[in-house]
Amino acid sequence: MGDVELAEALRRQGISDTRVLEVIRSLDRARFVPEAMREVAGQDTPLPIGHGQTISQPFIVAFMTQELNLQPGERVLEIGTGSGYQTAVLSRLGAEVYTVESLAELAGPARERLERLGLGNIHFRVGDGTAGWPEAAPFDAILGTAAPERLPPALYQQLRPGGRLLLPVGPRHGAQELVRVTRPLQGEVPQVENLLGVRFVPMTSAPPPGFLH
Repeated sequence: MGDVELAEALRRQGISDTRVLEVIRSLDRARFVPEAMREVAGQDTPLPIGHGQTISQPFIVAFMTQELNLQPGERVLEIGTGSGYQTAVLSRLGAEVYTVESLAELAGPARERLERLGLGNIHFRVGDGTAGWPEAAPFDAILGTAAPERLPPALYQQLRPGGRLLLPVGPRHGAQELVRVTRPLQGEVPQVENLLGVRFVPMTSAPPPGFLH
C-alpha cells in the first residue's frame, strides 16, 4: 500500500515529474517512521526518527529528487541514509544508490527496512558523509539530506563531468539554501544554482574551508 493522497497533494504543490510522483505513490511512508508517528506519516511534514534526526517533509523529498533529474542506471551517492525513505525513492527510480550514514543506530534499521522491500540496487556505508565514497566515484549525482555550513570539496570532486550535486547548505541555526552544483563537461568553473530556502539537521562532520563558501 502506498501514499496515493500524499502523491496527489505533492502534484498540487507543483511537483510535476510523473516518475517521482509514481514512486511516492508506491511507497508507504509509515514504514519509515517510528510506530508512534505512523498515524501522521501521510502528512506533508518532517517527523522525528530518533537520535536527533528527522525524516524530511515529503515535498522536500519529491522536490530534491525532481531537481536531481535521475535517469535509470545512473549512479547516485546519498549523504544521510536516515530512515531510508529518500534512499528508497532513489532506488525505485532505477538508480544504483550508494548511501552513507554517520549514525550506526539509524543505518542498521534502515538497511533492514530497505532489504525487506526487496531493493537490491543499494550499497550501504556507516561513516563521515562529508568524505563521500571515493572508491565508488565518480557519481552521476550526489544528494545530501543534512546541511553542512559549506559545500564539502570531496563531494564535488567525486562528481563525473556533467554530474549534479544537490545539497542544503547553511548554519545550524539560521538560513539554509538548497543548492545545485553542476560539474562542467570541460573547464573548472561549476554552475551553482540556489533553488529553495530549507531547514535541515546539520551534517555531523564539517568540511575544511576552501570551496564555495
